[in-house]
Amino acid sequence: MKFGIVIDDEKCKGCLLCIQECPQKIIKISDKINETGYQIVRFLDEDKCTGCRFCALVCPEMAIKIIAED
Repeated sequence: MKFGIVIDDEKCKGCLLCIQECPQKIIKISDKINETGYQIVRFLDEDKCTGCRFCALVCPEMAIKIIAED
């Protein structure tokens, strides 16, 4: 099964908790700044996502969603 990863850029506050929790190490801080001035995260390789949802569970802003795809 493949997983789609959705980040709400405007909710992300760049706390980096998702980076610490990702067992696949596929999340990193990006150069992009959202409208509130926070440097946001991005996923490096969605194909490596196992769908564990650790990143989404630890996000205090609920800015990350993992969607199962066929």
